[in-house]
Amino acid sequence: MAVEERFFDTREEMIDAVFAQTIGALEEAVKERDEASFLVSGGSSPAPIYKRLSEADLAWNRVKVALVDERWVDYDHDKSNEAFIVKTLMQNNAANAKLIGMKNTSESAAAGLAQCESAYQTLAKPFDVTVLGMGPDGHTASLFPHAQGLAEALETKNLCSAIKAIKSEVTGDCTERMTLSLAGISNSREVLLLISGDEKLATYREAMAGGDVAEMPVRAVLNQQDIKVTVYWAP
Repeated sequence: MAVEERFFDTREEMIDAVFAQTIGALEEAVKERDEASFLVSGGSSPAPIYKRLSEADLAWNRVKVALVDERWVDYDHDKSNEAFIVKTLMQNNAANAKLIGMKNTSESAAAGLAQCESAYQTLAKPFDVTVLGMGPDGHTASLFPHAQGLAEALETKNLCSAIKAIKSEVTGDCTERMTLSLAGISNSREVLLLISGDEKLATYREAMAGGDVAEMPVRAVLNQQDIKVTVYWAP
């Protein structure tokens, strides 16, 4: 498996390491091709990293930031990943970056898929850094267990997929999603999977042990051989 584990004693140490890897990759991309693509997830784990990155001395006007996944909700909804990224990352120096969201004016994620795919095709590829999280149910991005559209999201060559998750404590009421497909995630130079706490570590260990991808879709990312996935964990 193309997985590298970087485990830390404290979250502060993990934040330092993720920041260093991310800013280094974005700086190198800007230097090499005069542009960079940074794919970001919501959640509490990356929030302090985004805030630190927002103050970094980087040519942010050369960086496109895009979402790994999104609930099919409006920007003013309290569960909007786009709004979360604006509040945490698209501030200070990083306000000069361009943000590409997933939610559009279509009634459903399925109806808005073509428009979303078209927007994502404008990103520099392969993506320079893709930040993923993982839920206690073994989902990553919005690749949820047994979700409607999951099989397509794992098999398509497109970057984006529409998903209808099975409602659970993890999904809440927002079951309709847009997400990077497995191909979209794999179209990355660096994939960083951020997890914290003993529960998430146990989930990760279970996923790494193998088994049904439909039960724990994060397995599809961990088991692929095309790219390296760096797993960051702290208590």
